[in-house]
Amino acid sequence: MDAPGQTVEDREIALAGMGTSRLRKEDIRFIQGKGNYVDDIKLPGMLYMDIVRAPIAHGRIKKINKEAALAIPGVHAVLTAEDLKPLKLHWMPTLAGDVAAVLADEKVHFQMQEVAVVIADDRYIAADAVEAVEVEYEELLAVIDPYAALAPDAPVLREDLAGKTEGAHGRREHPNHIFTWDAGDKAAADAAFASAAVTVSQHMYYPRVHPCPLETCGCVASFDPVKKELTTFMTSQAPHVVRTVVSMLSGIPESKVRIVSPDIGGAFGNKVGIYPGYVCAIVASIVLGRPVKWIEDRIENISSTAFARDYHMDGEIAATADGRITGLRVSVVADHGAFDACADPTKFPAGLFHICSGSYDIPAAYASVKGVYTNKAPGGVAYRCSFRVTEAVYLVERMVDILAQRLNMDKAEIRKKNFIKKEQFPYTSAFGFEYDSGDYHTALDKVLEAVDYRALRAEQAAKRADPQSPTLMGIGLVTFTEIVGAGPSKMCDILGVGMFDSCEIRVHPTGSALARMGTITQGQGHQTTYAQIIATELGIPSELVQVEEGDTATAPYGLGTYGSRSTPVGGAAIAMAARKIHAKARKIAAHMLEVHENDLDWEVDRFKVKGDDSRFKMMTDIAWQAYHQPPADMEPGLEAVHYYDPPNFTFPFGAYVCVVDISRATGETKVRRFYALDDCGTRINPMIIEGQIHGGLTEGFAVAMGQQMPFDAQGNLQGNTLMDYFWPTFVETPHWETDHTVTPSPHHPLGAKGVAESPHVGSIPTFTSAMVDAFAHVGVTHFDMPHNSYRVWKEIKANGLNL
Repeated sequence: MDAPGQTVEDREIALAGMGTSRLRKEDIRFIQGKGNYVDDIKLPGMLYMDIVRAPIAHGRIKKINKEAALAIPGVHAVLTAEDLKPLKLHWMPTLAGDVAAVLADEKVHFQMQEVAVVIADDRYIAADAVEAVEVEYEELLAVIDPYAALAPDAPVLREDLAGKTEGAHGRREHPNHIFTWDAGDKAAADAAFASAAVTVSQHMYYPRVHPCPLETCGCVASFDPVKKELTTFMTSQAPHVVRTVVSMLSGIPESKVRIVSPDIGGAFGNKVGIYPGYVCAIVASIVLGRPVKWIEDRIENISSTAFARDYHMDGEIAATADGRITGLRVSVVADHGAFDACADPTKFPAGLFHICSGSYDIPAAYASVKGVYTNKAPGGVAYRCSFRVTEAVYLVERMVDILAQRLNMDKAEIRKKNFIKKEQFPYTSAFGFEYDSGDYHTALDKVLEAVDYRALRAEQAAKRADPQSPTLMGIGLVTFTEIVGAGPSKMCDILGVGMFDSCEIRVHPTGSALARMGTITQGQGHQTTYAQIIATELGIPSELVQVEEGDTATAPYGLGTYGSRSTPVGGAAIAMAARKIHAKARKIAAHMLEVHENDLDWEVDRFKVKGDDSRFKMMTDIAWQAYHQPPADMEPGLEAVHYYDPPNFTFPFGAYVCVVDISRATGETKVRRFYALDDCGTRINPMIIEGQIHGGLTEGFAVAMGQQMPFDAQGNLQGNTLMDYFWPTFVETPHWETDHTVTPSPHHPLGAKGVAESPHVGSIPTFTSAMVDAFAHVGVTHFDMPHNSYRVWKEIKANGLNL
């Protein structure tokens, strides 16, 4: 019953449902150090695994000597590819339709490739034994440039594919060629360029970077030789898919395979795939009959787990003399490393890169992406984005800036001229995507007013006119559209499994609830936001809703969390499951109140009889009735399961402005202001949204201003420690200003679109836009990331701007 004087508003506050900035439930245990990560797992009789890795990028294995390692007390086994061959596990399928070596089979393809594994009583003995394994190599010429890899006389990198002219995605044109994929209408795009008054072009390189999550990858594999059951605790963003793949690889029935993803310290795409360490730990546990733990160190994580980006892109825009874009052409050479292990939907080997028309009404467009093998670590992932969207947004936003500069138009003006208009939605792009909703003009106008864009431009003009000004001032402006919520099974699958997601909700007799999900949180706040959705849908206070994820033994089958799927797909599954329960609850309430269900209204947390506020039933009353004495023709209980296969992607968008001041003496850059407006449709928890935006902006700052994975000519990675790889702390990170508009998705049950990846996608080209803008008055149109002080100082000197 209600407390005396309690209003509808009081009840909404008590519910803490959608739209409430409530604190994260999960933080209580995390800030007390009570998280449960893979490395916290300790099982009786557990052994430890470490990996022998290749010191060279390309070479033949002449000999592996295990004797010294096996002689060390406490060492139980040393396994190589030869030991895995009888089990047919020395190679494994990748998510991209290729195969990858589990342990190097006669040849190594990249520096730090897995060559052998050691299993010992503890991790220190295992580490000593790794040093004792002797491997003799014949070094071969390494190829790290994808253009050189396609040269007629280039070494054949993947000898296991010799003679195969067909790959998973079509004809292979060269032994080091993986696929050529295209989208759009080439003839229409060519015609637009042939008749264009103005054309601009630019080559740009988006460097290889690493997601670098706080927690590295690892697992604890435990095979029960009596029950023939396998349980593996794993840092995985997609535990159900991993279970399916493990069953396929091992031959163990999927019903006897359990994958558990406990707490994960960040993922950002790095923990989608299946790494050789996982497979080897599982094999070792099966062979030895004991649990085996493998946890990689930071150098291993950066050197060998899935990288991101590494796209060499050529963009072209055709336009009228007054700046109306008429055509877009894009050509990409994608460095996929030694094996094609990208975590992309089966039908899209280049991911969703064809979102590269961005927020603009471009009538004709064509994009072509060529995948290439090199002697680098494999596994390009969607680092905090949805399948290569970051590269696509970077390309189109840079090209629009370049067009504006060519036409002497302001960046804001040219964007407004070419935006898809609000009344055009739903809008079908030249690449065939149906954008669900958008209001780009309103978003941009709000940002320009908030930062006083005209005043910034006036200040910049004054500084440019002053030859003694100690700083260069740059103003970056980006408006982006992201494509998330992968995805509709008619368009997206992984190894044939459609990319739906799931939710099971159980309302207990006393009125609390349990939700089990096919997604898996890595810090997004699922336990909080998912509970808020259920609170709003069912009138149960979110504090009384428990959310469980990541255990394939209890959760319904789902495709996991990446590509901003949580709210667009998982959140929709929750809403639909809750509505099934809501419908049943209405029938029970009508029975209890002795009225027809059409005579009931729903209000916050109760069903009430129309016209009589004193007659109502809350969910606690209904839940008890459901288990105690339901209507005679109704099954007891109050539970539901829903598998949600979205009809379309969702398309969040944003408008960002960045102001930088660059020292003309040193190249040091200060981010004076960064203003980020995001539109993610319906907002479930504004506080969590803001936290996710801050995190994405910080990662974008790191990528744009300092991160890269450089290789020397021999294929040696020259930045695989956190002393070399830029990982910003609060000291370096700028102050973020956030804002929003709300444009709900018309096809999503909640109108929600997803947000956590948008700030990473949008911020990176915004930083580049600001950096290049500082040099625009001397004719510079583009220079590549990362924009660290040394590279920027070289740009200053090259253009005669140094003091």
